[in-house]
Amino acid sequence: MASRDYYEILGVSRNATEQEIKKAYRTLARKYHPDVNKDDPNAEEKFKEISEAYRVLSDPELRARYDQLGHAAFEQATGQGGAQGGFDPFGGFGFDDLDDIFDMFFGGRGRRRSRHTGPQRGADLEYELDLSLEEAVFGTTVTIELPREETCRRCMGSGSEPGTDVITCPQCRGTGEVRQARQTPFGSFVNVTVCPRCRGEGRVVETPCSQCMGRGRERKVRRIDVRVPPGVDHGQRITLSGEGEAGLRGGPPGDLYIYVTVRPHELFHREGTTLYCEVPITFTQAAMGAEIEVPTLDGKKATLRIPEGTQTGTTFRMRGLGVPHLRGGGRGDQIVRVRVVTPTKLTPKQREALVQLAKAAGEDPPEVRNFFERVRDAFGGRNG
Repeated sequence: MASRDYYEILGVSRNATEQEIKKAYRTLARKYHPDVNKDDPNAEEKFKEISEAYRVLSDPELRARYDQLGHAAFEQATGQGGAQGGFDPFGGFGFDDLDDIFDMFFGGRGRRRSRHTGPQRGADLEYELDLSLEEAVFGTTVTIELPREETCRRCMGSGSEPGTDVITCPQCRGTGEVRQARQTPFGSFVNVTVCPRCRGEGRVVETPCSQCMGRGRERKVRRIDVRVPPGVDHGQRITLSGEGEAGLRGGPPGDLYIYVTVRPHELFHREGTTLYCEVPITFTQAAMGAEIEVPTLDGKKATLRIPEGTQTGTTFRMRGLGVPHLRGGGRGDQIVRVRVVTPTKLTPKQREALVQLAKAAGEDPPEVRNFFERVRDAFGGRNG
């Protein structure tokens, strides 16, 4: 048969491991199998050569003889007792090797395939729900319209017109498969395909349902009430079990996954269970202190005490006015950041009042004075 070096045929070194030899064989066998290369007249001979090399090198005893004597170890005359003649490319292969070959070229179809003719679960569905910040924080119930496959009410999912029967497929006799035997130089191969008449179902609807046309399901737009729990956040998912598409052959329905998106709010920003907002205050309120009203997401105003000398950017925590915890246990807090608003236009009376305030102060505030002293010290030495 083969005159080339077996290691060269498989493309491995002489000290290759058993796994390396097997991997090389599988790669080459897939490439040169006659069923894969029907247009190549040399593919069959090449495949035989690869198979012969693998048979020898995969057997420790035969490999040792080959390493010692080369091809001469197997060049015994044929017909003299049938010693080594009449080389069988699959001789000595175990059942696992044959199964690997079937899997490799026929997708495991050399063995009986499992069919999905029993109940089958319906598909899951997804829906994107757009909410306001108030709806996400305090919860709500939203009615959505969802197109989905539902069990046909006329035939109750059988696909057959009421009063008629579903029969066993006469072409595959209920197996859902069509098997064809093919003779090859290496023996008989059985090719198994899905039955074209029943499409693998094993049964045939002779009189299709006039409402679903034999599908057993029909497309409907269903109105579903979705309860949004308080505290749900942007990107979270709400699962509604059994609200997906109807199953097949009596199988259970799938689930509906609601993905939440929350629109930005004009006043509030959310981080977890904390709400943030910014509130403007006047110069007088910041300097003298005051009690101000701040908005809350509840729709009511809350009172906040501003101490004397408050600087712009100061934050205050208002406990229990934030987002409810999703699993219960109270609410988060609201953080208020104050921003001191500087007047841009002054009346003569306001200007005079500020002048008097400056005179009463007698000198610049310590913070301002110290800042300019540091500037003078930093640059004065250079210019001096």
